[in-house]
Amino acid sequence: MPRYTGSCHCGAVRFAIEAVIDRVTECNCSVCRKKGILHHRVAPAQFELLSPADALGCYQFGSRTARHHFCTQCGIHVFTRPRAAPELYTVNVRVLDDFDLETARPQVLPFNGREWEAHAGALGAAAAPPPA
Repeated sequence: MPRYTGSCHCGAVRFAIEAVIDRVTECNCSVCRKKGILHHRVAPAQFELLSPADALGCYQFGSRTARHHFCTQCGIHVFTRPRAAPELYTVNVRVLDDFDLETARPQVLPFNGREWEAHAGALGAAAAPPPA
């Protein structure tokens, strides 16, 4: 399985994932839309934080289930522990250092996060990571 590394703009937050990135989720909720996040889910066994955890900030709102992690130095959003599956990680593929969206052209799955309660079931298998 391919291994990718990701980082914030200043490099204080670094992580690695093992994943085949053939699809990403584009959520239109107020947070994801404003940040321009493209999500890709990975299981904890496929995620490794390479930098000290104290470089991470966390933003929560609404139900306070989702944990939106960002660099406390430069503010770049790097990954989320999502509300729909808080045991997983959704990495922001835009911060992967060695993944080229233009070349890879993954399928982009739209998600209506503005109406999260009505559409959360759509996140199911389509956005699930491959088995570990």
